[in-house]
Amino acid sequence: MRPRNLIDIKCSRRNPEHLGKKRINLNSSQIIFIPIKSLIRTTLVILVVLSFVFGSVMAPIDNDFLTQAAQNNEERAQLEIQLADLESQISEYEETILGYKSQGKNLKSEISRLNAKVSKINLQIKAINLSLKKLDRNIVDTQSQISQTEININFNKETLSQLLQNIYENEAENLIEVLLKNSKLSDFFGNLNSLLAIQDSLRISLQKIVELHHELIDQKEILALERVDAIALKNYQGAQKSNIQKIKTKKDNLLVITKGEESKYTELLAKTEKTAAEIRKQIFKLIGGGELSFEDAYNLAKFAEQTTNIRAALILAVLDQESALGRNVGRCKYEIAMHPTRDIPPFLAIIKELNLTKNLESGIIKVSCAISADGAYGGAMGPAQFIPSTWAIYGGYKKNSSGIWKHSSSKDYIGKITGNKPSSPWRNTDAFIATALYLKDAYNSKSCRNYSQRIPSQSQMLQERCAAAKYYAGGRWYYYRWAYGEPVIERADRFQKYINILNS
Repeated sequence: MRPRNLIDIKCSRRNPEHLGKKRINLNSSQIIFIPIKSLIRTTLVILVVLSFVFGSVMAPIDNDFLTQAAQNNEERAQLEIQLADLESQISEYEETILGYKSQGKNLKSEISRLNAKVSKINLQIKAINLSLKKLDRNIVDTQSQISQTEININFNKETLSQLLQNIYENEAENLIEVLLKNSKLSDFFGNLNSLLAIQDSLRISLQKIVELHHELIDQKEILALERVDAIALKNYQGAQKSNIQKIKTKKDNLLVITKGEESKYTELLAKTEKTAAEIRKQIFKLIGGGELSFEDAYNLAKFAEQTTNIRAALILAVLDQESALGRNVGRCKYEIAMHPTRDIPPFLAIIKELNLTKNLESGIIKVSCAISADGAYGGAMGPAQFIPSTWAIYGGYKKNSSGIWKHSSSKDYIGKITGNKPSSPWRNTDAFIATALYLKDAYNSKSCRNYSQRIPSQSQMLQERCAAAKYYAGGRWYYYRWAYGEPVIERADRFQKYINILNS
């Protein structure tokens, strides 16, 4: 689990490397050597170039691909309609549950709330099944797009190989031979202009191939994340089925134990409440590894709450290990886990700034593992499980004009609050503040504010659910508002009860 903005952050586009023996300067319009052969050969090359300049660099698209894409789009549209209907019903049950909850903890309202929750979970399972079907369609489409992109790259490579072969052959003749073969000086300059066009088109074509390659990498990572998410949702579905049975069992036990008597029900609830002493010594596990007493964890969360206005209970719920849907944390070396261009450069800058190079080389510092089978990257760090490129935003790291990552104390928003400059993703105080800052930005985002208006009387709860889902899934938060957001809110409500006992 980690704050993710993988979909929003794009890899920086690098200029293509020079080819061969660097006879042609692809980054400049200046020509040092003038390789020209016969007018006929040059004309043929120009025709190839014109196909790049005025034509398309895309290979022909297979009709089967278009037909399959159209079918998937139609199926997804139908799934969207069914999902919207289910979500509307879920929202109605949610309002019913909240209504029973506001009536207080009497037996009648509690049982009614449990019945409504069972119905809500059943609808959620149906919605998850539909979401999985929709995800399957997305995976198929993404794989088709990747295949088409690979075809386009091969198409460009073949055309470029023709350009390179012609230029290489033209270089075999010197300037004197060229002048002797051209009866008019205008022919010579015409050929020269043609070569300028060839070189410029070659540079543009190479850039397009590099861009296609980067897009392919991005698409593969998105596909990998979607596959991982599909597995997580399936696991969540199984957990939801188990929860239904537990809720039904709890309801039946309440009826048997209390036999409908309110006094017995109230007494039973009192016996199950934790005491302040039990809460203080309870172990709080951090998702990135490490343990604290609940009291120490609450003090850190309370400090973060005072500076960001994000509820301490929500911060604790997000950082609680048990609330994770499941990510392999803190077991791998950065070289094999991190995205090579997006995360490794800022990660090394963070390590250098914190004087942790020896710890890194000795293997003390570990990060979350990549899911190599699918191609998804890991690299999340410390208790808050930030990936380096996200920590850089809050920790004051930025790439300068020379492409080198540098730390700026004035932009270290975490350090400004904690006083630790530079801030460290492996320091608990900094990790709690980083989590709170990320949640604050998500909580105040337009999408979360709009989502909170679905049930105006419960706007804070919905806004927190959205923020928690964004912490886990970034731009795909809506897909995870139930699978991740809701369990975090339920855990936050439980922590809030503990906090209220500690403060009583």
